[in-house]
Amino acid sequence: MKNETILIAVVALIVGLLGGYLVFSISTSNKEQQAMPAIPAGSGTPTDYARRIAEAEKIVVQDPKNVTVWISLGNDYFDTDQAQKAIGAYAKALELDPNNTNVITDQGVMYQRVGWYDKAIANFERALKIDPKHLQSLYNIGIVYAVDLKKPEKGVQYWKRYIEVDPSSATGIQIKGLIEQYSKGTPPATK
Repeated sequence: MKNETILIAVVALIVGLLGGYLVFSISTSNKEQQAMPAIPAGSGTPTDYARRIAEAEKIVVQDPKNVTVWISLGNDYFDTDQAQKAIGAYAKALELDPNNTNVITDQGVMYQRVGWYDKAIANFERALKIDPKHLQSLYNIGIVYAVDLKKPEKGVQYWKRYIEVDPSSATGIQIKGLIEQYSKGTPPATK
């Protein structure tokens, strides 16, 4: 049962991250996509990431106001567990596009990864002020409170807001399970 609970929490996190990526991908305008020089895409192998990161780093040196490349660079750092570099790249993107809720949230996840929970919460709350129904922020702030800070009552409050917006998705169903476990006093073992 313990391993099943861990698996559910991990799957929920992955689905949540993928959902945020998909929402960001869909919301990126064609104009932004056309303005961005092509960064070679690949199968996601370390070599591909290294090549894409190197290319993006060159582009931002030449064009430091290219928000799309800063975001791409932050995402590649995110995906390669380079949290500090991701935080910096997202900061540059947010200087240029301060209300991008997906970037604010991704930077918050990186803050969480390095253990800066207060900064993570501040980012998620900032994103929620811009978009009170931002699912990734609702999900992730719940994780920080419930799992990292051991304050499940606060985490559950955010997850209930998530369920109000998206009750029937795979993530919504998983969050319902997490809420139920915490309400029974048997939080999932995630760490």
